[in-house]
Amino acid sequence: MIIGVPREIKQDENRVALVPSGVEALVADGHTVLVQRQAGAGSGFAEDTYVAAGATVVAEAAAVWEQAEMIMKVKEPIEPEWPMMCAGQVIFTYFHFAASEALTRAVVDSGAVAVAYETVQLPSGELPLLTPMSEVAGRMAVQEGAKYLEAVSGGLGVLLGGVPGVMPANVLILGGGVVGTNAAKMAAGLGANVTLLDLSLDRLRYLSDVMPANVTLLHSNRHTILEELARAQLVIGAVLLPGAKAPKLVRREDLAVMTEGSVIVDVAVDQGGCVETARPTTHEAPTYVVDGVIHYAVANMPSGVPRTSTLALTNATCPYARRLAGRGWRTACREDSALFQGLNIIEGAVVYPGVAEAFSMELVDPNELV
Repeated sequence: MIIGVPREIKQDENRVALVPSGVEALVADGHTVLVQRQAGAGSGFAEDTYVAAGATVVAEAAAVWEQAEMIMKVKEPIEPEWPMMCAGQVIFTYFHFAASEALTRAVVDSGAVAVAYETVQLPSGELPLLTPMSEVAGRMAVQEGAKYLEAVSGGLGVLLGGVPGVMPANVLILGGGVVGTNAAKMAAGLGANVTLLDLSLDRLRYLSDVMPANVTLLHSNRHTILEELARAQLVIGAVLLPGAKAPKLVRREDLAVMTEGSVIVDVAVDQGGCVETARPTTHEAPTYVVDGVIHYAVANMPSGVPRTSTLALTNATCPYARRLAGRGWRTACREDSALFQGLNIIEGAVVYPGVAEAFSMELVDPNELV
């Protein structure tokens, strides 16, 4: 199979979908790998390392898209890339379709096969290709929140961990999945008072065994959210419904109970956000203020640490890419239930329930097409 790795062109996106070791593995499997010039530069991978691994370096993105039977990316194709998508071509990347009807319809119209990293799901419920970036984003959320709580950034001027004789900050985390767990560990490690909310009592029981004493675990409901918002200086939105829009847990009017200069970091923004006032921002202009509350809603947070993020991501994606390339997408998805869950759009048909529901589109049974 011919596998293409174009350079990411989304603003401030420095990650790359395949590192030289991944190229080497795919070439050893008998595949051809096309890597666009400078695709790995933002993550610190020089062109000569790709060439040494057996890749063919291609100057223009259009040539990569035109020749490749499978495209590997990090972020969803953005509008300049839509005309380059081909019928029958496999595109393996983060899509987050439920957050963008325009992207969804563009991929439907292209006839491509969209295998979304974020919905590849093991029988246990684990999301193996979302997990590494969720780990990065959860840890980054605390770093960024701490930075924007500083007075020089417009915040309250509060140190997360406080000092002897001065209270630490209160951190509220909405969601106890991978993002929320990593955020709680980081915030607790810095000495903050952390409150984590989740709907699952089983998850809360598990977290009670692994979290330090300065993490309080509460069942999530409207009353508790409002009560904790009034106490929190930093709020981290960490809610995930795989493949579907995030629920709006914090409403516009709820900001009135928060202290001016508090910070919200909505990690769920690439799935529509769990804060009503959240809208996607970029690393270049990451924040804005609504009703005195600073909002940080960068949709590709892990790109801020591209070396770490790229290595963590490709460790997870490469084995699945080898299966798709080696067996073809139909056979690979029939044989691997996790990859089967990654199918979102197949040659014009929407096959993932969360995507169809988000835009009232017809849902087709993927078993009929695989």
